[in-house]
Amino acid sequence: MKKILPVLFLSLSLFVLGSGFVGQTIAAEGNENSMTIIRSGSQDSYKGPAEYFTGNVRVEPLFSENDSQPYSGAYVTFQPGARTAWHSHPTGQRLIITEGVGWVQEWGGPIEEVQEGDVVWFQPGIKHWHGASPTKAMTHIALTGVEDGKNAEWMEKVTDEQYGIENEKQKDEVLALNAKQQNIVTIAAFTAKGDLSQLKTALNEGLDAGLTVNEIKEVLVQMYAYAGFPRSLNGINTLMEVIEERQANGIKDEIGKEASPLPTNKSSIELGTEIQTSLVGAPVTGPTYTFAPIIDQFLKGHLFGDIFGRDILDYQSRELATISALANIEGVNSQLQAHFNIGFNTGLTEDQMRSLISVLDAEVGKKEAKNADEVLEQVLSSR
Repeated sequence: MKKILPVLFLSLSLFVLGSGFVGQTIAAEGNENSMTIIRSGSQDSYKGPAEYFTGNVRVEPLFSENDSQPYSGAYVTFQPGARTAWHSHPTGQRLIITEGVGWVQEWGGPIEEVQEGDVVWFQPGIKHWHGASPTKAMTHIALTGVEDGKNAEWMEKVTDEQYGIENEKQKDEVLALNAKQQNIVTIAAFTAKGDLSQLKTALNEGLDAGLTVNEIKEVLVQMYAYAGFPRSLNGINTLMEVIEERQANGIKDEIGKEASPLPTNKSSIELGTEIQTSLVGAPVTGPTYTFAPIIDQFLKGHLFGDIFGRDILDYQSRELATISALANIEGVNSQLQAHFNIGFNTGLTEDQMRSLISVLDAEVGKKEAKNADEVLEQVLSSR
């Protein structure tokens, strides 16, 4: 039985913990205190290694094992379509689903759906996997025992076919947003929000997922039309730092194609009018543009002509970026509503829109995701 479910939070207990984390935990706990408090946010999260995971996964440590507590715990975030490899645990593992919906499966058994409030117990030595649905996120706490310094035996990856995807066409249909699209969401969101620390992480993950340097630059350039020059320029400068650091570590990222020349037989305003009309579904007019006709010229000529006319990104990618940015700017719900509609006009589906909101919820902020979800519901009710 194969079901569609949200992204899940896996557990640090799935990993063989590095000495850096263990040392940090022991130092925090100490050996002389009768009570220990590990402050929220005091431990860095990190991306789940590609060796053990498929898709976009983030691990948030909670605590490591010690002599009196022979198990570790963590949150782990699975973006849509992400899952663990097949693995087992020498003393078993318990998952506490705290938010959303997920999939779990043991070898030889069916895929089972789990929801918020469910608790899963994997017996010692049982081969299994767990992960997100194609469209939504899921959060869980994982508690994993440690035996002889080891908490997991990692095996082969869960194939697309085992996950319920039999070919590339079906993969596009089943996975609401692929890894590149998910990273466009976070890059645009953190740029608009002005959170450069989180943006740096998102940029690294975007490059790791296969976004080219020019595709990411295009997202950051487009952001100035929605979030302003300062945040766009900060984003570009952050990308430059990331590329320099990756080059120093021997990572060579694909630059990607350059934009094709814009048509020479029409002005930017003519091109932009065509693009805007196509995206909106009708010519755009109104009292705002009558009152301030220059803003209409800027929108048509510069935003939709000079920017949307560049073919480095397709219209769906540009709308994913725009919606994600607007979701992180207060007081622009009317524009967010308009771009949800434009996104649908580009061919984005309801599942993809909900997946975008799941990414915002898991990676960016619950307040922003909740507002975007409410705006989406208004759009859906009027279509």
